[in-house]
Amino acid sequence: MQVPFRKMHGLGNDFVVIDAREMPVAMTTRRAGALADRRTGIGCDQLIVLEPSDVADVRMRIFNNDGGEVEACGNASRAVGLLLGGTQAIETLGGLIRSEVTGEGVAVDMGRPRFDWQAIPLAYAMDTLAMPVGWEELDQPTAVNVGNPHAIFFVPDADAVDLARLGPVIETDPLFPERVNVNVASVVGPDHLKLRVWERGAGLTRACGTGACATAVGAMRRRLTGRKVRVDLPGGPLTIEWTADDTILMTGPATTSFTGVFEDADYPA
Repeated sequence: MQVPFRKMHGLGNDFVVIDAREMPVAMTTRRAGALADRRTGIGCDQLIVLEPSDVADVRMRIFNNDGGEVEACGNASRAVGLLLGGTQAIETLGGLIRSEVTGEGVAVDMGRPRFDWQAIPLAYAMDTLAMPVGWEELDQPTAVNVGNPHAIFFVPDADAVDLARLGPVIETDPLFPERVNVNVASVVGPDHLKLRVWERGAGLTRACGTGACATAVGAMRRRLTGRKVRVDLPGGPLTIEWTADDTILMTGPATTSFTGVFEDADYPA
C-alpha cells in the first residue's frame, strides 16, 4: 500500500506530514524514526500525523526525528494550518490550539503559557522566573511550558554559545524529568530577540516555534521586552505576541516543499 505524504517546512524546520483522517496510518516510535531518517528515510525534524478529532477540526500527532512523540510544535502547527486553510481548531497532546491563514502567513493561537514548577515539569520546587541553577556559562534560566517544556537562557551573544555541546547536557539533566528544550537568546531591542534552540529529541534546529513563544514570554516576564516581539531564528523571523487574553499568538510563514508517497511495507510499524 502506498501512503501519500507532504514535505513542508516553517523557516527551515521541516516536516513530513501524513494525512490519516480518511486512511488510518499506524505510527510507532520505530516507524516515525525510520521515516525521519535523512539517509535512509524521507528525512525531517518532525513527522506529523493528522487524525480525526472529537474535540477539534483535526488531531495533530507530533514525532521527533528520534521517534519520540511530543506534545507541541509551533512551526508544524503553522504548516498544518496552511495545509488545511482558513481557520482551524487543532488538537495536540499539549492542548487545543487554533490556526488562521492570514496575509502575513499563518497565525497560531498557542494557548496560555504555564510557569509553575510542576507544569514545566521540574524535579523539585523552585522559582521558574530565574532558576538558581547553571551549566558552565549558562545560568539562571527561566522556564516556560507552552505545550512542551522550555528552559531559556538570556546571554549577551546567542551565537557564541556552544549549544551543540551544552544542549544535550541540559536537555537530559535530572532536573527535567521529561527532558527539556534549551533556548539561548540575546535581546536586540525592546521588541526584538535573537534565538537559537536545541530541540528536545531533535537537536539543533533552524527554527522552533514553541521555543520562540517560550523565549518571548520569558523575556516579557523579565521585562526585557514589550508584549509583542520579533524573534530572529537561524531560519528567519517569527512575530510573537502575548495577548491581553493571556494567550500566545505566533505569526510566520509555512511552505510546502514537495509531495510524494512511500510504500507502507518499507517502514514496518
